[in-house]
Amino acid sequence: MDKSVPLVTGSVPATAAARAVYFVSDSTGITAETLGSALLANFPAMGFRRHTIPFVDSLAGAHAVVTDINRAAADGLAPIVFTTVKDATVRRALTRAKAVLIDLLGGHLVELEKALGTTASEQLGQFHGVGDIEHYFARMRAVEYAIEHDDGQSGRALDQADVVIIAPSRCGKTPTTMYLALQYGLLVANYPLTDDDFPTDGLPASLAPFAARCFGLTTTPLRLSQVRHERRPNSTYASLAQCTLELRRAEDLYRRNRVPYLNSATKSVEEMSAVIMQSLRLRDKQHPTREARS
Repeated sequence: MDKSVPLVTGSVPATAAARAVYFVSDSTGITAETLGSALLANFPAMGFRRHTIPFVDSLAGAHAVVTDINRAAADGLAPIVFTTVKDATVRRALTRAKAVLIDLLGGHLVELEKALGTTASEQLGQFHGVGDIEHYFARMRAVEYAIEHDDGQSGRALDQADVVIIAPSRCGKTPTTMYLALQYGLLVANYPLTDDDFPTDGLPASLAPFAARCFGLTTTPLRLSQVRHERRPNSTYASLAQCTLELRRAEDLYRRNRVPYLNSATKSVEEMSAVIMQSLRLRDKQHPTREARS
């Protein structure tokens, strides 16, 4: 692929209230999207049309981006541009855009260079590079472990799990599991609570030896019903009565067995993962080939 031609992804149809936002990067754009979106989240009442433009690592690419941004500026308010471009020449070219430019790296890199007494590497994409090869392979192993142990499919090597997420179906177990595995390299299994797991007082037999590693999820009956209706419309599985029953039984189980839990109805995967890590003190764990990272 010719990197001099920027690729635009994630655009949303224009609306009268929406303001154009660009995430411009000389690498994948993940850092610009993550940091920029975190800032935009502080303005929930405003609408945004988001554009991610990765691999802007040349003047030709920067000029193409400026042309695109100026076209958007002609339609209304000046676009907001978040950049994580390291090359000073490319950054200067981007300043010609008729936009509010927010450099997410530039000033901080200068400060770090002064503090460390050295210059930053000019190699692109450092933030999301492989970096420490042991940490990279630890994350890949964690993803494989998460896939094998998704939805209670396997009871093998549960003693190696850092956490076992338990919850009724469709409460957010799988996305939280995958996030913890990919982002932090944690070994995470998840287990669906079904009718077969009740009315016993204790945890399911396969999980009982690992009670200290369990974390529960719950949600609101209405939210669970809505999510399940998308999967099985007009089924008993998705009925409000069934969802209410399953959530009540799950929460009773958590309390009886002193399993920490949280309500996933209004929390993002990132927020749930942070709570799980803090509750089970996973940030404090030291692994031979991986360390908890904030």
